[in-house]
Amino acid sequence: MVRDGYNYGLVFIAAAVLVGWFAQPAWALLPLLLALFFLWFFRDPERAIPDAAGALVSPGDGKVTDVSLVTVDGAKQTRISIFLSVFDVHVNRSPIAGVIRDVRYQRGKYLNAMNQASAELNEQNIVLVEGDGQVVVFKQIAGLLARRIVFTPKIGDRLERGQRVGLIKFGSRVDVLFDAAAVLQVKVGDRVRGGASVLALLQPKGELATAGRSSAHEGTR
Repeated sequence: MVRDGYNYGLVFIAAAVLVGWFAQPAWALLPLLLALFFLWFFRDPERAIPDAAGALVSPGDGKVTDVSLVTVDGAKQTRISIFLSVFDVHVNRSPIAGVIRDVRYQRGKYLNAMNQASAELNEQNIVLVEGDGQVVVFKQIAGLLARRIVFTPKIGDRLERGQRVGLIKFGSRVDVLFDAAAVLQVKVGDRVRGGASVLALLQPKGELATAGRSSAHEGTR
């Protein structure tokens, strides 16, 4: 369990004891229920991390709400958006193994995370990871209820695929952007688990370049 769960849980358990002692015991039910909710919400289950070559795993638990092609700095990329409801695990994980090249926090609004505009307008943390010849960007995006984004690693840190990196408190969204040549493994409507579900299979840039040269050579025969 994430430490925040114990913090919130203990506060409301203490409140339940005080209310039950100084008022009526029945009134202690509400803070006790809130304590149980926070202990459950901040759960952090272990996950079996896929070891397939080029596997890009989901950075969070939730439902895939969008799979689309976008243009970033003139290059085509695939963007997968995942909505995390208050019932999902909110611990976030690295989608690939690699080195953090950039981390950028962006202040913003708190639109409903289901709204496509939230990808650009909402408060978010944007992380760029480079590994195995690929650059992957993933975003922790605040939602309507989220008021705090947590990200613990720093620029230059080495991450393993599926490694825990932080969390977003309450309803939120995570986006992943990666090379458009990757082979997709999910579709809109699928439910995924952070660190365990493979979103796509990436092909190292070197292999892409070799394949391109081979095709061009065969074309000249």
